[in-house]
Amino acid sequence: MLEFVPILAFLLIAFSIGSNDTSNAFGICIGCRVVTLRNATLLLLALVIAGILLQGEKVMKTVGKDLVEVNVEISAISMVIASIVIVFSNFRGLPVSSHQVIIGSLTGTAVAFGAQLSAETLVKIILSWIISPLVAGIFAVTIFLLLEALLKRYSLIQIDRVLKSLLLCSAIIIAYNTGANELATAMAPVVHARAFEPFTSALLGAFFLWFGAYLLSARVIETICKGITALDPKSGLSAHLGAGIAVLGFTTLGMPVSTTYAMIGGIASVGFMKGVKAVRTETLRKIAFNWVLAPSLSFAISFFVTTTILFAGGKI
Repeated sequence: MLEFVPILAFLLIAFSIGSNDTSNAFGICIGCRVVTLRNATLLLLALVIAGILLQGEKVMKTVGKDLVEVNVEISAISMVIASIVIVFSNFRGLPVSSHQVIIGSLTGTAVAFGAQLSAETLVKIILSWIISPLVAGIFAVTIFLLLEALLKRYSLIQIDRVLKSLLLCSAIIIAYNTGANELATAMAPVVHARAFEPFTSALLGAFFLWFGAYLLSARVIETICKGITALDPKSGLSAHLGAGIAVLGFTTLGMPVSTTYAMIGGIASVGFMKGVKAVRTETLRKIAFNWVLAPSLSFAISFFVTTTILFAGGKI
């Protein structure tokens, strides 16, 4: 019976990823009227399935095996707490990294259980969290400058059409990453605890992710598209490609990094290049605070809850 608990929590997290991370893939496209929300969610479903099946295994191994050898008990407690923190953050309308919350909950529970935790893997993951938005920002600024130089010879109508087409292509890359990295991170504690069969888990997770995107993604899209800086197709494309390339690279290395924060890094970098006044720094401060708070809080809650459960059961 206990094995059903992490499964249910995983499906809730997948639903929350959909409500939060549709903004990463298609938020700017929707804001620039390249694609409708309904069509964006359908594309997201297909690409998430492709990502998790084709390239999700490395990230799952990093989280569910290399970081800590999970069992059903560790998976159940950490996934339930992670799902609560993620849903609460999404309810506040702030972008949140499901990776950070899951890793925080998983490590907190593992430490309380006395399970062997790989400090080396944890350090690599945290460094990846820090570096990936910076890498995305560098790519975004480079792409923006290249576009500025290359598109001067075209008319405004031609430029608009080309940029919107490329923007949709870059959104497809990020949607693929959502499956290969975001959903893979959520699946890892469930699959490696042998609570759920991988293929079925991937399909159900992708469906719940789509359902969350369809119902609840509009609020976070508002924060991403308008809360940081004003975006035009050229800026949006630069941020998209920068984030997509960065996350795809980290996915290939098996690192669970946040598309949310890579996207924010790309958007903010392009905004700062235009001038500090073009960026709503107050929004960035709130996001940065949430970046630190989410994994720290999930670690602390998981450690406390697990310790309490073990103490009540006479195991410590």
